Amino acid sequence: MDSLATALAEVPLEHRFADALPQLAIPWTADEVAEPRILVANDALARELGLDPEWLRSEEGRRFLVGNALPEGAKPVAQAYAGHQFGFYSPRLGDGRALLLGELGTADGLRDLHLKGSGPTPFSRDGDGLAAIGPMLREHLVGEAMHALGIPTTRSLAVVATGAEVRRGGRLPGALLVRVARSHLRVGTFQFAAANRDRQRGAEARAHAPDAEPDVLRALVDHAIERHHPEAASAPHPVLALLEAVAVAQARLVAAWLGVGFVHGVMNTDNTTISGETIDYGPCAFIDRFDVGAVFSSIDHLGRYALRNQPAIAQWNIARLADALLPLIDDDRDRAVERATESVNAFGPAFAAAWRATMRAKLGLADDAFDDDAAEHEFVEELLVALHDGGVDWTGFFRDLGDDGDAARARFADPAAFDAWAARWRALDPDRAAMAEANPVVIPRNHLVEEALAAAQDDGDLAPFERLLAAVTDPFARRPEHRGPEFARYAEPAPDDFGRYVTFCGT
Repeated sequence: MDSLATALAEVPLEHRFADALPQLAIPWTADEVAEPRILVANDALARELGLDPEWLRSEEGRRFLVGNALPEGAKPVAQAYAGHQFGFYSPRLGDGRALLLGELGTADGLRDLHLKGSGPTPFSRDGDGLAAIGPMLREHLVGEAMHALGIPTTRSLAVVATGAEVRRGGRLPGALLVRVARSHLRVGTFQFAAANRDRQRGAEARAHAPDAEPDVLRALVDHAIERHHPEAASAPHPVLALLEAVAVAQARLVAAWLGVGFVHGVMNTDNTTISGETIDYGPCAFIDRFDVGAVFSSIDHLGRYALRNQPAIAQWNIARLADALLPLIDDDRDRAVERATESVNAFGPAFAAAWRATMRAKLGLADDAFDDDAAEHEFVEELLVALHDGGVDWTGFFRDLGDDGDAARARFADPAAFDAWAARWRALDPDRAAMAEANPVVIPRNHLVEEALAAAQDDGDLAPFERLLAAVTDPFARRPEHRGPEFARYAEPAPDDFGRYVTFCGT
């Protein structure tokens, strides 16, 4: 047995999704990459997955990363899913440029190993199935930043240059992302399964063979419960318990996004995970000044996914999950809708509680700082209005509030509204040390992200990207000596001449 086979034999790559849900998986292989070159590797994540970082950098390891050499018995598949995209339903989306290689067991449960940019699949439609260096580096950078901020997210094991040319309005160097997630189950996966179930049942009725095939929707529910919400299995109604668990997970996720000023940009149902992880860092961005209407995506012309709309959109997406699950909730549709609505409505209280907790942490306040929720809401809203009206930098304000009240005050052109609020805040005896642990100094500032990506993609210079990655993955450190000479740049918003920021999905 040669060294490559020996190394691959030690990779415990499982194929649970492919085995459990063959109706949602098309066996497929990645395009051959002649000379894969690692642009960035995540050694810490590799070790969490039980992989040797040095082996991944070897020729055989690089071939594994791009899906060209897999352990014996591996079953890479393109996953099927549907989705509402900007409110419009597409019945067949799926992995058009991606593959699920399989799952790796870790001390904290299974993790999907997934490729993005690995070539066309049966779901590609007219796409080339490829990806350019810039968008893949963006996903690595922002995903790792979110992880460092403590926000549930998919992560990147590596970005690998493929040597291919990708046409995106011009010729760009190609790359492939190796993504890691608790799973890639999405609301859109259930939408596809529900539609497939309807077609299957119709065919079976015509063939007078009611048990011709297993129920894909029920199998998917069982798989999701086992993988993500095992407590639902023992609930009086496991399907409703799963629906409510996903609603709560998404509510907490969106509250965490708002806490750091993150705008996802493309909150379609195919980008809404059952695990409650952030997925797909295409047209995403972080706000500088606080603007509730902030939109960065080039295709979000109506502001559907603006900062302020993210909670409502997340709940709307959960309602679409409920639609898919109705046949398993109750045989009577009206009763099913009524029961599902109760579970979907769990989103509201869960989001409100998570948002209050987020803001208390950012403001250094104890859980019992207010007599009731209404008083707390009014207090926070007063601050948000002042920040919005003043166009104040979101991240910088909270950093300064914890470090130096005068610096926070100086961020307002007219500090009168802040002064009245700050007097009430100080009377609540805020814990400034706790604020330092809740409020980052550094986020992926949009102008610095673009600067780093342009250097990497246009000039082949990864140094700016590597420096920025080091900064955003240590977001709470405040001492300049830990940062180097560019510390101030990482901590401040874009200069005035940067202009309005527009992001693109990179497909």
